[in-house]
Order: sequence, then C-alpha cells, then structure tokens
Amino acid sequence: MSKWILGTRFFLYLLVVLIIGGCAGQTAHQKDQPLDPRVGADAEAAAYILEGNHFFAQQRYRDAVSKYEAAIQSQSSLGEAHYNLGLALYRRSLYAEARPHFKRAAQLEPFNKVIRNAPPFRKYGTVETKTDHEPLDEHYGHQH
Repeated sequence: MSKWILGTRFFLYLLVVLIIGGCAGQTAHQKDQPLDPRVGADAEAAAYILEGNHFFAQQRYRDAVSKYEAAIQSQSSLGEAHYNLGLALYRRSLYAEARPHFKRAAQLEPFNKVIRNAPPFRKYGTVETKTDHEPLDEHYGHQH
C-alpha cells in the first residue's frame, strides 16, 4: 500500500479514537452545571444565584451552598435556586440533603428538562419529552 493510504487510515483511526475518547470522558457529573436565575427573578435572589454559580465554578461548594440558601431565603419560589443548592450539596456528597431541593425545583419548574434530569432522578432514566407542554385535559393523550 502507498504511504498516502496508510497515512490516511492512521489519521482516520486517530480521529475516531479521539472522538470516542472525548465523548466517554465527559461524565454526567461534569455536565451537571448550576442554572442562571430566570428572567424576572428578584434582583437580590438573582445576585445570590450568580455569586453561588461563581463559587460552584471554582469548586467552592460550601460557599456556593450558602449563596443558594440566601437566594432561597430571598425568593423561595425560584426553582433554579433549589436545583443549584441540590447540585452543590450533591457535589459535597450530601445526597439526603440534596434530594428535597431537587424535588422542590421539579415542583416549581415542571417543564425544565435540566431540572427533571437532576442526578437523583437519573436512576429512572433521562427524562425526554416530545413537546414542551403536557396536555391540559388530565387525560394525557388517551381516550375514555
């Protein structure tokens, strides 16, 4: 075989290995990132969330927890604050403490796919929806 064909095969092999390795190297743990505050959030609560996100990015989870707790004190109806608090507690291996915040976030933001795929919910598989909204008639697509 010519050197060009061997070089091309080697390049393609290397490319496939890098792609597969790159995908395999990104765990669910690495993908779990805190959410920014939603539009319309209380300014004080939003500031606490952003500060918490800054600490989270630096892996200062204890500091992030305190900021997310302050955000919840300021505006308890922010699903993003509960999700972020749950995520920071989860990173600290405080799973029992994290779970209620993930549940509360899902109650407050039922259509947010990121929240619905929080770490404790994954044992049931990834939540996928075909539409952004559930039917309003309580029949959920079936007939009586």
